[in-house]
Amino acid sequence: MTRNSGITNSILDLVGETPLIKLHNITKNLPGNYYAKFEAFNPGHSSKDRIALHIVENAEKKGILKKGATIVETTSGNTGFSLAMISIVKGYKCILAVSDKSSRDKIDLLKSMGAEVHVCPANVPPEDPRSYYEVAKAIHKKTENSVYINQYFNELNIEAHYRTTGPEIWEQTGGKITHLVVASGTGGTISGSGKYLKEQNSKVKVLGVDAIGSVLKKYHETKELDLNEVSPYKIEGLGKNLIPTATDFDVIDIYEKVSDKDAALEARSIVKKEGMFPGYTCGAVMQATKQYAAKNMFSKDSFVVLIFPDHGSRYMNKIYSDEWMKQNHFL
Repeated sequence: MTRNSGITNSILDLVGETPLIKLHNITKNLPGNYYAKFEAFNPGHSSKDRIALHIVENAEKKGILKKGATIVETTSGNTGFSLAMISIVKGYKCILAVSDKSSRDKIDLLKSMGAEVHVCPANVPPEDPRSYYEVAKAIHKKTENSVYINQYFNELNIEAHYRTTGPEIWEQTGGKITHLVVASGTGGTISGSGKYLKEQNSKVKVLGVDAIGSVLKKYHETKELDLNEVSPYKIEGLGKNLIPTATDFDVIDIYEKVSDKDAALEARSIVKKEGMFPGYTCGAVMQATKQYAAKNMFSKDSFVVLIFPDHGSRYMNKIYSDEWMKQNHFL
């Protein structure tokens, strides 16, 4: 009997074990075979369910999270939704500091899940007291019986994907995977799943996806934080203006940067060509895969897995709005 064929105790029992779906039309001109690990099948519709549940349950085991506690977090939206969902089931209060770059859909979703939401400016330095990092820290400091999840600097972020996402991909591909393409934001997904897969086969290439306007690619290449790389961009949950310790840069072989426009158009293309309804970052992963292919990264024997981190319903007022696309000169 499969996990989902009987009665589950709660919605949290459905986290993980997401499907691997073969891509056909959108990759037909690329060498090799391509598969999407579609994380929208998690109950919170994103890969962030995995880390949120793992970090919360770890805190419970250690006695850090007690009855009536408040969970505080910095989020571009998806981790916040996962934490809000978990808080409802487990009986915690949830307070979230969210970037104003997050789509209106995400912010409305968080509020509808009962979370207290503080919207913070995206285009300020991380140490600015208005940044969502500093706002979350301040809320945690003044809120009694609260726990700060701190996904950007929490090694459990990596561990969650090392224990779940990596093994799932290895099993689903029968160990045939040759390349893993992953968006790099906090870095937990790419670091945890990449580490596990490289332990099974050191020849697996882990290919990172970064945003134009982010510091991650250059830091990976030089080990120096170059703030001249920082500029505003639209993609959510991808790239950073700081270096998260939840990223293990030694696991990642190479990075490719993508533009806001290309990522948005590619997400819309996935819908039309594959029938999936992916989020903005999924489009970035697809675009990066095409850019890697153009650099002869793949051969006819390549078995390429793309992690699609979330669902398009989070972006109805953004990339799936013709009006928004035209305002940003993407259409």
